[in-house]
Amino acid sequence: VQLVESGGGLVQPGGSLRLSCAASGFTFSTYNMRWYRQAPGKERELVAFISSTGGNTNYAESVKGRFSISRDNAKNTVYLQMNSVKPEDTAVYYCNVPPYWGQGTRVTVSS
Repeated sequence: VQLVESGGGLVQPGGSLRLSCAASGFTFSTYNMRWYRQAPGKERELVAFISSTGGNTNYAESVKGRFSISRDNAKNTVYLQMNSVKPEDTAVYYCNVPPYWGQGTRVTVSS
């Protein structure tokens, strides 16, 4: 199993960013997927969940209404659209299908 995140970077408060996670080594379309994040000095936390078909999504309260998770099963890729970002969104973002993790992509929200 391989999960490769991309799309992180430096973004100003109020800006947008789209993260991608390219998956391989398993039947992507049959697995639920998750995005987690870990801020400096904090524990890793669940940000968003999407079911295998994309028909069910859930979000952490801190990102509801700002972030959107989606997936393209034809491309074996899951996305996290981040809008109206805040400095507290600064973290390393990880793609997850238990028990596997990607290497993470760093997001820094700063002016």
